[in-house]
Amino acid sequence: MPLELSFTAQDLANIRFAVSPLGEVIASVRVVKDPAAHPALRPWAQQVRRRLADVDWRLLSDLVPVPTISIAGFTCTPPSTSMPDLELELATMRAAAGRVRADLDSVGGPRTKRIMALYEDPERGLERLAGEVGAYWEAAMAPYWPRIRSLLEGEILRRARLLAEGGAGRMLADLDAAVTWRDGRLRLEHRYVSGTRSLRGLGLLLVPCVFAWPRVFSVTTPPYQPTVRYPPRGVATLWERRAVDAPEALAAVLGRTRARLLAELDQPASTRDLAQRAGLSEPGANRHLTALRAAGLCTSHRTGRWVLYARTAVAEAMLRGGHFEETPTPRSNSR
Repeated sequence: MPLELSFTAQDLANIRFAVSPLGEVIASVRVVKDPAAHPALRPWAQQVRRRLADVDWRLLSDLVPVPTISIAGFTCTPPSTSMPDLELELATMRAAAGRVRADLDSVGGPRTKRIMALYEDPERGLERLAGEVGAYWEAAMAPYWPRIRSLLEGEILRRARLLAEGGAGRMLADLDAAVTWRDGRLRLEHRYVSGTRSLRGLGLLLVPCVFAWPRVFSVTTPPYQPTVRYPPRGVATLWERRAVDAPEALAAVLGRTRARLLAELDQPASTRDLAQRAGLSEPGANRHLTALRAAGLCTSHRTGRWVLYARTAVAEAMLRGGHFEETPTPRSNSR
């Protein structure tokens, strides 16, 4: 079914982009609950489902039904800034207590005891939800965020180039296979919504969202900013396991072992995994990781019995600057 968004000149002037950590959390819940429906994201789901067994995220899960027809707006209000962090978005969510009941009424559907408790006491319920989102983030999202954010920022830069080359029409027409631009209207092939919506002079907020894949989601109902969340290009490459050599320039600065450990952190990994890959003892790997963490090049994330290391954005930039070659590791066809 087509949903058409109608633009005025003012709407075109007010197009902007944003990244949303909270939006990624909400969208990713669908993937964890039904990984078979998201083959490009299944490697991530397989990695995090074990860690989420130690996390209480039942209310969060209840609020994101599968199949997903509609999600209550207060769970992921369109971001007000281009690069909010999770804490800012959670603060916005906590401040939405006055909209909880209306949003839940508009979504409809069955309500669990946890959702009913949220409905009856929105402020207390939102505190619980914010706590669950924070715990879920640490287990399932934070170790991957530097790479995800890098992909999202690259997508926004790509959109900016298209805008510079061919104007808003060129930029909007290339969003997704399910999106077309014609005669001042953006047409979205939608599973559950149809009709024409005015942007009310507010413009359109475009939010690239890794875990939206393969769908495009829209927000058109007041009082929220009209928003389209769409999957950026290159989602599947985030989860590819690659064999890498440490860049020589980086090895000259950090030492070959520490450069190798950073290169191996193309995906979050435990000390044991990294030690085995780099041919080190676990205590030896731990000493090097501690030094890299102190230098701001990696972070550690503990969830229950799990401790994972991940590269920071600074390390990602250093590795890109090293111009190292990546060779894809052969993968089984039985994914």
